[in-house]
Amino acid sequence: MKSAFIKAIELILSGNAELINILQVTARMSLTSSVCALLIGAPIGMWLGSRRFRGRDALVVINRTLMGTPPVVCGLLFYLLFSGVGPFRHLKLLFTVEIMIIAQIALITPIVIGNMETYTAGIAPRMMETAKGMGFSKWKTFLLLGNECIYPIFSAYLLAFSRAIAEVGAVSMVGGAIAWKTNVMTTAIMQYTNRGNFTLGIALGIILMGASLMINILITLLQKRLSK
Repeated sequence: MKSAFIKAIELILSGNAELINILQVTARMSLTSSVCALLIGAPIGMWLGSRRFRGRDALVVINRTLMGTPPVVCGLLFYLLFSGVGPFRHLKLLFTVEIMIIAQIALITPIVIGNMETYTAGIAPRMMETAKGMGFSKWKTFLLLGNECIYPIFSAYLLAFSRAIAEVGAVSMVGGAIAWKTNVMTTAIMQYTNRGNFTLGIALGIILMGASLMINILITLLQKRLSK
């Protein structure tokens, strides 16, 4: 086991072509899907948190349900939609990075919405009163709210990115874990470990845990900033 860890570290430092390809595909998928999820989810979450209207509670409950969607269920849904018998088969996106990104967006957008809704609901009443007293328009009020939510927005993004980079179920089903094409860190770890290639699996595991550690450190720093 000790020699396997040493070889894994040597593999990371050597700049192995296959390892680099897996990291590039992972970065492309995770960064794109998390940014898209933030752009979609943050405004919706702020809107839900700052408004009171009929049906709002139902929307919040639906979103919280979606936050707990099992990745394999999401993967199955998109597989059926884009497979040879699905309504979107003509797009030919199955087993591509693009469909992996779409599936990830569907998975992590509710997480962004839920986090932003929870935070915004706590500060919106006071802020709405202030904006109303100053005669702000709805657009200016929303911009003011966004400015107050800047740190929660960064925190929500980091949570979305950490979910995207660590997910395996959905991306495995729709991406197929094809070497040099759609293999990401999580699917590669599972794939190469099953083959007995522990060196590459451990190397990817070290990188994944390192990325997770850095993300959690950033989230902790942001939470400390918010508590001040």
